[in-house]
Amino acid sequence: MQHTNLSLVASLVSDDSRGAMMTVLLDGRFHTATELALAANITPQTASFHLTKMVEAHLVAVEKQGRHRYYGIVDSDVANVLESLLAIAPPKEIHSFNQATEDHALRFARTCYDHLAGHVGVQLMESLLQNQFIFETENGFSITDKGERFFSDFQVNLEELRKKRRSFSHKCLDWSERRPHLAGALGHALLERFYQLHWIERLPRSRALTITPLGKTGFRETFSMDVLAEKNKN
Repeated sequence: MQHTNLSLVASLVSDDSRGAMMTVLLDGRFHTATELALAANITPQTASFHLTKMVEAHLVAVEKQGRHRYYGIVDSDVANVLESLLAIAPPKEIHSFNQATEDHALRFARTCYDHLAGHVGVQLMESLLQNQFIFETENGFSITDKGERFFSDFQVNLEELRKKRRSFSHKCLDWSERRPHLAGALGHALLERFYQLHWIERLPRSRALTITPLGKTGFRETFSMDVLAEKNKN
């Protein structure tokens, strides 16, 4: 039997400040301690103390560039666990218009580490299923013959994705939709393709995403998704 220090990991992510920083890191990017301190409303010194603890627990990775240090989530496994914890956690109270705006944007579309989440992410997964590009398996999804052709036409290199040392495609429980979205190497490749096509853009200082006019057309014509109409329903 493998022995792991579950209580240590649980205590690290249960702290409000550390939880706030880990939530920011779900955007899949690396941030400085100062940026994370601002998000958690703590001093940079306190943030550095918390980050050291999370690096030691292998939840957070650190990269050094000159005198600066940048922090990010270790891998997609940690990100998936955090997203699942957010799905069962009670929502925080909203006290301002800015908080309400940010909450709405995150629920509509956001990054979950390196793949698309939120309402648009769940709708994308459902579109892939309805169009019979993928089908559900016990552990995630597999691609149909029709899907092989579709992804090739969409310039997603499935052969290269299958060589990666990570899950090819699996379900990730979406905290805002309480339903799964597509994760793994395939989910990441699709998000990168949306960036390349300028269908999606990041919002500044947030992991929320916005759909561009090109994206509105692209999602409708390629995936039969009227994303802006869905946004208005949220």
